[in-house]
Amino acid sequence: MLWTPSKFHPSESLSLVPKIYAHMKEAPFAHSTFRRMEAQSGTTPSVDAVKGQQENAEMSFLRPPVVRLGAGAALNRALFTKKVYLAAAAIQSPKVIAHYRKALQTSQEMLKVDRISPIVSHPDKELGAQGRKCILLNPSVKAEEPTTWGPVIQEGIQKEELTVIPYELTLEYDYWTARDTMESVLPPELHDEIPSGFNVAGHVAHLNLRDSYLPYKKVVAEIILDKNPSIKTVINKVDNVGAESEFRTFQYEVLAGEDDLNVSCTENNCSFNFDYSKVYWNSKLEYEHTRIISFFKPGEVVCDVMAGIGPFALPAGKKRVFVWANDKNPESYKCLKANIQKNKVQDFVRPFCEDGLGFIRQATDEILAASLKGEKVVITKPGPRSKSRKTDKPTTPGFVREPLKPLITETYPLPPTISHFVMNLPASAIEFVGSFKGIYQLQENLFAPTTKTLLPLVHVHCFALKADDERPLIDICERLTKYLGFPMKPGNIDYNLNGEGEVAVHNVRDVAPAKSMYCATFRLPAAVAFAARD
Repeated sequence: MLWTPSKFHPSESLSLVPKIYAHMKEAPFAHSTFRRMEAQSGTTPSVDAVKGQQENAEMSFLRPPVVRLGAGAALNRALFTKKVYLAAAAIQSPKVIAHYRKALQTSQEMLKVDRISPIVSHPDKELGAQGRKCILLNPSVKAEEPTTWGPVIQEGIQKEELTVIPYELTLEYDYWTARDTMESVLPPELHDEIPSGFNVAGHVAHLNLRDSYLPYKKVVAEIILDKNPSIKTVINKVDNVGAESEFRTFQYEVLAGEDDLNVSCTENNCSFNFDYSKVYWNSKLEYEHTRIISFFKPGEVVCDVMAGIGPFALPAGKKRVFVWANDKNPESYKCLKANIQKNKVQDFVRPFCEDGLGFIRQATDEILAASLKGEKVVITKPGPRSKSRKTDKPTTPGFVREPLKPLITETYPLPPTISHFVMNLPASAIEFVGSFKGIYQLQENLFAPTTKTLLPLVHVHCFALKADDERPLIDICERLTKYLGFPMKPGNIDYNLNGEGEVAVHNVRDVAPAKSMYCATFRLPAAVAFAARD
């Protein structure tokens, strides 16, 4: 049994000295810590104190050197080299390495640290060249203090299968994580909000640094570039998305790497190519894209009013969903068209470059007209080949492979109505919902109860107060009420909403300390859809 300090209470330390020593015979790597503390204080240390001191000592070598750089100073990677002095079990024969690795791991005497292999070459160059190996030991095991050697080590020494030697482990800049390195460089008051959750678009890392980090922006960017092999460019936003541009593009500065923002990335099994400086893309919205797409069913129609470069539209097209995809930004429209072709969804996804206010009614009218003309998508693919018997081979006399089955044809007629509207422009999308008034004027016969078709679901993204109570829900419903001209109220999180005027609000993500992004989903009220158009 190993020494387990949790069994003892610190107040019992004086009476438990014999027990502690008894356990140390079985776990002698704690012995040196106990003796050192006893000598320094002149009293018998408590078991918890010994444990804490030992853990601190063992973990200290995992911290990088403190390299405080002044504002604007360059990153000197050589300063992060650290030498750690350990003990190692030098194994005499490779045949017993596996045995001692398992035994030392069980006795907790083997070094167990992420990204450091416990098996290393012998530090003596001649022996290392011969293939001799060492097992790195826990920092509490001292090469010069046999009292710290446990039974496994002592047994190995007696059998002349191993020896305990000093070992100098060198940890260089590449070993330390990005956070380790930033904590080493940045002053302590900046450690709580070290940049880590940045956006990534292809090979570009997009930072939005707080003012307090700006004096260290170059160093932060170099560290991110060094520690993320897929990142080739690090930029920092210098204005607010949406504040300067209606297309949600932003001014930026290149902090490290190449000034190249032509990126390629994948999401939901689709490939996207675009110039990140000219279109909007946010990798943190992948889950929200996936969540909304999951509501679409093959053969339905979706109107993506602010489609961007297609994070909703392209994956939906691959699901055999018809999508009228629109974006007012000419550059987004250009990328959307190219990505539609690249992902081979042109049969289902149609790109547009219009103002969203007018596009809502335009798409509704065009889809109805196209459906009445009988538009459809027909997909033909070869049927599966019948499996021959396993014993049959082309060389077998009389072998005849069965022909391909007839081609399989799938037909998707374009429905006359839209099932979903997606409006992902959180800064202002709610202001667009007034355009839903009268989109199905005089078309009541297209919907229940005349048919089984329900009025469209609207998924509108917006910003509101970050809060755990109902204030954001009430605020969102009040704004929807204002622009729809119909009373809206919070409803259950049920996306088969039939209750007129009910709104299901999903918290997408926090975007600032007091601000969150939400998605409000509601069934378009009949009084709005069938109203007379303005």
